[in-house]
Amino acid sequence: MSAVSTVTAAIAVIDWPALSLSLQLATATALLLLPLAIWLARLLAWSQFRHQAALEAAILLPLVLPPTVLGYYLLLGFGGASPLGQAYHALTGRALVFSFDGLLAASLIFNLPFAVQPMQRSFAAIPREVREAAWVSGLSRWQTFLRIEVPLAWPGIAAALALTFAHTLGEFGVVLMVGGSLPGETKTIAIAIYDQAQAFNDTAAAGMSALLLALSFVAVLLVSRLGRSVLRR
Repeated sequence: MSAVSTVTAAIAVIDWPALSLSLQLATATALLLLPLAIWLARLLAWSQFRHQAALEAAILLPLVLPPTVLGYYLLLGFGGASPLGQAYHALTGRALVFSFDGLLAASLIFNLPFAVQPMQRSFAAIPREVREAAWVSGLSRWQTFLRIEVPLAWPGIAAALALTFAHTLGEFGVVLMVGGSLPGETKTIAIAIYDQAQAFNDTAAAGMSALLLALSFVAVLLVSRLGRSVLRR
């Protein structure tokens, strides 16, 4: 088989709608989670308050919970019998579960620790004296955040973006529990791989798995290089 035939065969087995949906979900999750994660990371890095340990434990919970357990509770929380599910239905006329919006909301929750933890470590590494010197120099708190804190914490921010994007691409358990497998609506590339594996279609499963691996690697590599280029400036 020629190289062209091999590439053509590999392209033919890819579920492109599922891949497109996965890329949309991963991009939206990373961008929407960024401001919340930055706020939480700064709060946990520089503040001492009551119940801080409980808040950190709640943020880290998705890391230790089995995806099916987390997905089940999210399914209950987003379901038609829940206040959130009823409010969403009243506003949109649609159910929150088994929809892209529900999938995105679940993705924001189960990716929270992947976004917060790297940023928290980066913000915690910034000496307090640096911020105080910026304030003494006449910079406002907002200017200090943009000109001083963000550049210094950029490696953690970049790592958080890469981890969130890559983890969203490969998430399976929570996605299946909350979104199901509706083509064009909630069927992601990870679910497409599972469906092909269940059907013993090894060629399709292997092709899409290799593509997912390559996409995750490229995402991490690009963000890592971007972080290094910012640090050199």
